Amino acid sequence: MNEKAPTAVALDDATVAFRLGDGRVYTAVEKANLAVAPGEFVAIVGPTGCGKSTLLNVAAGLLKPAGGNVRIFDRALPGLNRDAGYLFQADALFPWKTALDNVAIGLEIAGTPRSEAVRRAREWLASVGLAHFGSRYPHMLSGGQRKRVGLAQVLIRNPKILLMDEPFGPLDAQTRQVMGNLLLDLWNADRKAVLFVTHDLEEAIALADRVVIMSAGPGARIIGDWKVTLSRPRDIFETRMKPEFHDLHKEIWSVLKGEVMKGYAQSAQAAEAV
Repeated sequence: MNEKAPTAVALDDATVAFRLGDGRVYTAVEKANLAVAPGEFVAIVGPTGCGKSTLLNVAAGLLKPAGGNVRIFDRALPGLNRDAGYLFQADALFPWKTALDNVAIGLEIAGTPRSEAVRRAREWLASVGLAHFGSRYPHMLSGGQRKRVGLAQVLIRNPKILLMDEPFGPLDAQTRQVMGNLLLDLWNADRKAVLFVTHDLEEAIALADRVVIMSAGPGARIIGDWKVTLSRPRDIFETRMKPEFHDLHKEIWSVLKGEVMKGYAQSAQAAEAV
């Protein structure tokens, strides 16, 4: 008898619905099925407003699905996902704390002695290339440097799962590539399960083991799942130059393009109705 493969994150017919102010129910995501294996890097791409971030929030335990199930390491998720670290698009740094203290605070809250938390925070700042920036406050750092601090802030707690919601979205193209390579280096050293939301199909292919496509909402569904066979370790710039990268991009975009156009059309109709 074949046993089911182990999963770090599993969504089984997950449906997410919200009650609107006028009493109607809006179904954002309908019967989503997704399995992320331990150590696997999965990227989710889809039109704006299709529910990509909603799926992350379900995996984080921040949203309870109206239907279906969520399993973390093959166990039902009863509440907040304690095995996950969440990196948001917006900075989550305390402006009144230094970079060092922003990284150390997660350990301190969990009861780690201050001296140990600071020591480990210094190590993590060095790991993300900010060994000499620990005394700086967030407003003294560039956007890319703040993202590095945020990454260290999440990873210092050693989560088994990384949930990433367009973490590099606000950055310029060059900085995004640098951050992508940094993420791949850190991930390759300690293969955590990653669920990575992005609007950028090229970024998704360059980073991930699999690329999952969602349809336009409402009632968004997972409509495609492609395996990325590009060799690892990867350099994002070099990976994007390979013919197999372009072949896969063309194949996925042939499906994604139609959903993006549907999303734009729905947004235009909603604007006209206001």
